[in-house]
Amino acid sequence: MNPRSTMSEDYRLMVKKVFKEIGVREGQKLLDFGCGSGYYTLPAAQLVGEEGIVYAVDKNNSKLEELEGKTHDLNLSNIEIVDSPGGTNLDFPDESMDVILLYDVFWYFDLFSKELPDLLEEVYRLSRPAGFLSVYPKHIDIDKLKNRIQLAGFSFKSRYSGTLLHEGRPERGTLLNFTKI
Repeated sequence: MNPRSTMSEDYRLMVKKVFKEIGVREGQKLLDFGCGSGYYTLPAAQLVGEEGIVYAVDKNNSKLEELEGKTHDLNLSNIEIVDSPGGTNLDFPDESMDVILLYDVFWYFDLFSKELPDLLEEVYRLSRPAGFLSVYPKHIDIDKLKNRIQLAGFSFKSRYSGTLLHEGRPERGTLLNFTKI
């Protein structure tokens, strides 16, 4: 494995298993908002396959460059890297995403920030009818965030608890999964 890639195949397989359990499938359009260097982007791209696409959005250029290198190393052609200025307005058509990941982004978008309602409004706009939103609620009150997401037009679907990756390291965590009403 290329030294640039710090994520082992075992971790990618573990994340793909989690994604399968929560409902990510082959052929989907998936948006990984705040993707960082791709700990979830890469397994998602492997899972959605050639018929699917993963849009990897982040404002950190060095993380995106690292992700681009990993994408090349793994020979993945279904990842589109999107450099964002850091706001919540994304240049995608309405109702264009099957799945949206908001993983470990809530230290940017806390419960009292003006940007959290903007982010949830944008995610709602981008989600297809019955679209799927998966949230890794690090650094925020889970129940209060769940309520805010439901107020934004999503219906709670499921909670996944198990081993997840946080900053590239495995740890026990929880995902909250929602569908667009």
